[in-house]
Amino acid sequence: MKHENVQDYYGKVLQSSADLQTNACCEPEEMPIWLKQVLSDVHDEVLMRYYGCGLIAPEALKGARVLDLGCGAGRDVYALSRMVGEDGYVVGVDMTDEQLAVARDHQDWHREKYGYAKSNVEFHKGFIEELDKLPLEPGSFDVIVSNCVVNLATDKEAVLRGAHHLLKPGGEMYFSDVYADRRVPEAMAKDEVLYGECLSGALYWNDFLTFAKRVGFDDPRLVTHRPITIENQRLELAVQPLKFTSATYRLWKLDGLESDCEDYGQAVIYKGTIENCAHAITLDGHHVIETGKVFPVCGNTWKMLADTRLAEHFTFIGDFDTHYGIFEGCGAGSPFETELEGGASCC
Repeated sequence: MKHENVQDYYGKVLQSSADLQTNACCEPEEMPIWLKQVLSDVHDEVLMRYYGCGLIAPEALKGARVLDLGCGAGRDVYALSRMVGEDGYVVGVDMTDEQLAVARDHQDWHREKYGYAKSNVEFHKGFIEELDKLPLEPGSFDVIVSNCVVNLATDKEAVLRGAHHLLKPGGEMYFSDVYADRRVPEAMAKDEVLYGECLSGALYWNDFLTFAKRVGFDDPRLVTHRPITIENQRLELAVQPLKFTSATYRLWKLDGLESDCEDYGQAVIYKGTIENCAHAITLDGHHVIETGKVFPVCGNTWKMLADTRLAEHFTFIGDFDTHYGIFEGCGAGSPFETELEGGASCC
């Protein structure tokens, strides 16, 4: 599918989320109250142009520098602008002129709404497969997010490679997207409506894991997932027998992550100090860490907490001196088979 087809679909065919023909790019029903409050301060026109499929609100963002890939009209950019605070910064990238025009039109409105002395957001037009062509400094972002956009990219691995290049050491890519339970047939991928509805461009989930590890994101972690239903009979018949799911993953830029989750007898204690996460924090679907409770972790999970922006919120017990074999119960898993323990990002 060409960039021009996607630009036309999101710039001219879709005028609001009501024009979508499936629920692939729809808001999850469960949303934390604090996030609803953040979104209530986003301009109505920006909200109307939202086409995401998940909640990209990772923890501990105060003062962070964040990049939103495929930002559209800027809903998530402006929500993140509030989360990072006046000392943080958010950059949005999109390839659609009509969407970017809406985002830029409301830049001053949000600055005034949030009471900031100057805007802490900026927008760039570009392709997320070609991030190296944009004026973005390598290794300059703490977090990269994306909401139901990577599936629209013509080269998914290039997106992941570019994101890895732009992240600081210890940074993360936290994003929601649509995945298929098998590789999508080429003929289906040429259907412009199916592609624009985030279905026929979906990655086979196992290919995604391969791409992520190949570019340096070792040990991808599945946070949440939900099945996608297609409420359009023609489209439903067109995609059979494929199944689709919306899944949120977090990918860490960390050296030394091992191919398997290894047991070194380590544990952590969450201090309960992250905003909106007083009682527990959900690192991923297998790790819901309650405040004050000693929580055993594998070596990789230890690094995801100790070598990232999350470190100050934990007490760490143990080291890497003694190895006890494989740590059971970790790993990325399949979003089509895994029953996750976690829910929203924070409890």
